[in-house]
Amino acid sequence: MTRPHALITGGAGFIGSHLADVLLDRGFEVTILDCLLPQVHADGEMGPDGWPAYLDPRVRRIYGDVLDADAFEASLEGVTHLAHLAASVGVGQSMTNIVDYTRNNALAAAVMLETLTHRPHSVRRIAVASSMSIYGEGHYGPTADGRYVSPPPRTHEQLKARRWELSLDGEILTPKPTPEDKPLQPTSIYAVNKRDHEEMFLAVGRALEIPTVALRLFNAYGSRQALSNPYTGVAAIFISRLLNDQPPLVFEDGEQRRDFVHVLDVADAFAAVLESEDPMWEACNVGSGRSIAINEIAYVLARLLGKNIAPEVLNTFRVGDIRHCFADTGKIERLFGFTPRRDFEVGMRELIDWVRSVGRPIDRSERSLAELAASRMVV
Repeated sequence: MTRPHALITGGAGFIGSHLADVLLDRGFEVTILDCLLPQVHADGEMGPDGWPAYLDPRVRRIYGDVLDADAFEASLEGVTHLAHLAASVGVGQSMTNIVDYTRNNALAAAVMLETLTHRPHSVRRIAVASSMSIYGEGHYGPTADGRYVSPPPRTHEQLKARRWELSLDGEILTPKPTPEDKPLQPTSIYAVNKRDHEEMFLAVGRALEIPTVALRLFNAYGSRQALSNPYTGVAAIFISRLLNDQPPLVFEDGEQRRDFVHVLDVADAFAAVLESEDPMWEACNVGSGRSIAINEIAYVLARLLGKNIAPEVLNTFRVGDIRHCFADTGKIERLFGFTPRRDFEVGMRELIDWVRSVGRPIDRSERSLAELAASRMVV
């Protein structure tokens, strides 16, 4: 039997590099295609070949951009499984860098899919990184009359009045785990890109009869997270602030709830999808199934770091953000037998240890906040 060969776009990054490790351990050959964006890699330790030092030496490395059809086609040589993770990532930044985000996410997907349509290749299965952001607000209920609802985004009037929670007919709504059949209501350019990118892959994958699964990733955290990027990875951003003896900056009142999933659980989910032989074209959540308030994240990290520093609650709204969203993980368990297994506090200690190992990070939070405010992206 031919040894499976996976191409991971964005494979030098946070999730992609961990996926490369997992697939190598499971007997795959692995090629990565990455353009090494400075926003992701600027402050990381690089090896003598110019690639991140943490990459396994067995990984075949190709420097290139998925927007370049020739580079993408060349990287497909001998590839049987495709994991597409390359993307511009950041809800807030996407609202100011609209052209760049749409080019790097939606147009890049179009280039890749047209290449798969018109040029020879041996890809027989695809897993593509989607995002929980495409849901917009999460799932809520039951209401007083027993209904579960998918409310629209909060209005500017409500946000300016600092009334953060969602309500219906005067009743404050209770957040519940969000299933995949919830209507999609993206509230940022990044979320719109990810919705389009997911649907493009599922549609073309079905047309080409290549089984394709979109994984809607919730808030991934862990080692190798980009410390130079102030727009993504709230846990890493908070650690950077705390190590510089600065309070974590928290939007709204800090009680918004998210789902934090360890990067190795995310990598295992991708591996489970790629190893499956079942023909399907589906979207699945990848989360921990547990919700946690942003304030609680800040306090847990401060405690683990031995810092007596409370978060600074800004009581402002970042355009594109939602109130509550956390994963219903039942579908991926049913289809692929995958369940997340990493403990939250253990994972956060691992992240802290890794951040400390790479030196004191440069804190760019205040600069990014100023950029957002100057673009009227903070209410």
